[in-house]
Amino acid sequence: MTDIIDELSWRGLIAVSTDLDDLRKALDTGRVTFYGGFDPTAPGLHIGNLVLLLTMRRLQLTGHRPIGLVGGATGLIGDPSGKSAERVLNSRDVVEGWVQRIRGEVGQYLETDSGPSGALVVSNLDWTGDLTALDFLRDIGKHFPVNQMLSREVVRARLESGGISFTEFSYQILQANDFLELHRRHDCSLQLGGSDQWGNLVSGVDLIRRVTGDVVHALATPLITKPDGTKYGKTEGEAVWLSPELMSPYAFYQFWINRSDAEVPGLLKVFTFRTRAEIEDLEQEIAERPAARHGQRVLAEDVTVLVHGPAELERVQAASRALFGQGELGELDAGTLGSAIAEVPHATVRASGGTLPPVADLMAETGIVRSKSEARRAIAEGGAYLNNVRVTAEDATPSVPGDLLHGRYLILRRGKRTVGGVAVERD
Repeated sequence: MTDIIDELSWRGLIAVSTDLDDLRKALDTGRVTFYGGFDPTAPGLHIGNLVLLLTMRRLQLTGHRPIGLVGGATGLIGDPSGKSAERVLNSRDVVEGWVQRIRGEVGQYLETDSGPSGALVVSNLDWTGDLTALDFLRDIGKHFPVNQMLSREVVRARLESGGISFTEFSYQILQANDFLELHRRHDCSLQLGGSDQWGNLVSGVDLIRRVTGDVVHALATPLITKPDGTKYGKTEGEAVWLSPELMSPYAFYQFWINRSDAEVPGLLKVFTFRTRAEIEDLEQEIAERPAARHGQRVLAEDVTVLVHGPAELERVQAASRALFGQGELGELDAGTLGSAIAEVPHATVRASGGTLPPVADLMAETGIVRSKSEARRAIAEGGAYLNNVRVTAEDATPSVPGDLLHGRYLILRRGKRTVGGVAVERD
């Protein structure tokens, strides 16, 4: 595909837009400078942010210039979009730390060279930090009819559910001012964002029209959801982070490998740079040979390489193989092995007096069997393994430190597919 709008549409990346024909014409006839914003309201970016980053990268690959805006100012307030209650405000020091991390993460996905389409990464604190309240009200606020602000979906929803503070009510003005500033400074004429941001996006379009008379554009990507309609990572503790400090590469890889057949084609379109022909071939293979899970492997490999690099992919795949008896556990580094254990049923035990409970007890403790008697039956039938070595005695006990991997870990397995881990604390 040579038309980027057709490409984004086929990939399911256009939820809503201002005049799409006019935007297509602008993208086809010259280089467009565009931006996407990332507020530091969390310690890092997640896969919802990755949707926007990869959409920006696709536009950059066709010759357009991206600006990654990190909300050093707006992050001090927090966007009310998608929130049913007022945010807890973070301290300036916390927000500044998150700004620095997120700047680095944004720069990882966009080419920041000195060429004409080289990306910029900026903070809106640069032009908002010294803005006085009077200047804000006189120069910006006067362009916002209150009835129009009240009509925004997020504001209506919050008013109906208990109210919204003036702080969060003003967020749409600050975001609109970002678009105006980038338009003035860098001739930015397109803003990208998630569909839950649509009200904020069109506020910027309208502000620029009112202040300068210029016509600019907005394009929103859809929220990526599971087959049941819920957003990925919205359950407590389930955010899929891009930073290895917030989510291990092993856990990240497992998230993608565990997607259902129904999810894979759409996720391949959004999160990989596979061509239309490649994805259609994978769709056909999923339909014809679902047990092979080839689509899931391609998805997990591509996204893990994109986010963590090929060396990390090799490590997590080696760990996956080794846990199920297809590789050497001793060759895994401690960090990767610990991350892998965290993703399977596991337990922490203390080696009291330098000794550990029997293997049967440990199997029950991890939950890979329902009871110690079931564990002993698995051993008697030849279906129990310690560190990928078959356990033959029902009273077998791991040795300390001999059986401990990296001086701390044990891998237990029942049959071919049921794996558990033990972290050992020693006196």
